Amino acid sequence: MRDVRTVSQHRAVIAALLPPTPVREHTLVDAVGLVLAKDLRSPIPLPPFDNSAMDGYAVRAREVANATPEHPIRLPVAEDIPAGRTDTPTLRPGTAHRIMTGAPMPPGADAIVPVEHTDGRIVDVRINRPAEPGAHLRRAGEDMPAGTLALPAGTILGAAQLGLAAAIGYATVPVRRRPYVLILSTGSELVKPGRPLRHGQIYESNGAMLAAAVIEAGGRAEQPRSVPDDVDELLETVRLQVSSAEAGVDLLLTSGGVSAGAYEVVKDALASRGVEFVKVAMQPGGPQGAGRLAGFGAAGLPTVTLPGNPVSALVSFEVFVRPALRAAMGYPHPDRPVRRLPLGETLRSPAGKRQFRRGILDTASGTVRAVGSPGSHLLSALARASCFIVLDEDNTEHQAGEETEVWLLDR
Repeated sequence: MRDVRTVSQHRAVIAALLPPTPVREHTLVDAVGLVLAKDLRSPIPLPPFDNSAMDGYAVRAREVANATPEHPIRLPVAEDIPAGRTDTPTLRPGTAHRIMTGAPMPPGADAIVPVEHTDGRIVDVRINRPAEPGAHLRRAGEDMPAGTLALPAGTILGAAQLGLAAAIGYATVPVRRRPYVLILSTGSELVKPGRPLRHGQIYESNGAMLAAAVIEAGGRAEQPRSVPDDVDELLETVRLQVSSAEAGVDLLLTSGGVSAGAYEVVKDALASRGVEFVKVAMQPGGPQGAGRLAGFGAAGLPTVTLPGNPVSALVSFEVFVRPALRAAMGYPHPDRPVRRLPLGETLRSPAGKRQFRRGILDTASGTVRAVGSPGSHLLSALARASCFIVLDEDNTEHQAGEETEVWLLDR
């Protein structure tokens, strides 16, 4: 490890590995949570025609102006207009049309009398209250005239946005596709969950954790079996997985095998093949690697190597990989929401390193407190955390009440 980087420097290196993903047309349901890549304009007015906002009777307002419960106006019902009727007969003077919500307003009518203000009959109807012109009528284009910019590029597509797209006639929308991430956990000590452990073995947890993190970030994840500490097997696994990926792999993400000791399989396998291994001035997650793995296309396979301790791996993902993935997908704000909040306790951190402590917000006091110690193997504390407390590298003691940067993990 020839170099020491700041957190910001290493974030920039990884961001440069992931250019914007290609634009693809997705069906509306498949586009949930993705980012619109191009402006959507409405090809039609919304509503597309004048229609009734109530179940009731279409009338000429002047003909029912004097209606009262004591002296109702009686009109013959000439037509029945349900929603979906495409021929719209003209309302003749002295008649009413029974009409349902959403049905097209008949020419000649200028108001709707709700059924509650009538006796509800279908041959002739007694109207008990007057209706002002335009009453209970939805005008064409009232919500959105034709040609209006309905959804600008950069919009994150949720239920309301996709509902609008459907309402103006879009069956698909152009979005930046989800990046495909190949996840490899390394270590001869790893055992698949569900199998019995022998002394000296641990369950492999990073693969599932990082796959979930990729999916939560909006990407797609492939998590094959873990790879033992064998350089040839690691390289062959990468080759087989990349060659079998139909849509191609956007990022190889590994965990473990990047420190300074013996049996560091990832470093041994990739250091001479385009991946640079460095020390980042942070805790946890100091040893890191990034680059383009040679032998996979002209430019090489974008690769990020994370430490093997679970907390280090997930903290590193949050700091470096998640924002790069989301930026590649076009999210306007790829980082976690950041607040400055007072500490609920005094915390100490190592000099020269930016520390990411697991934290919990105390809503009653408006402060933030650490959960668990800084140890990079303490996964249970991470599972309880709702935020990261970011302690500056230029200060080793952070007093209770002092405001500090906090990353919100549940938003």
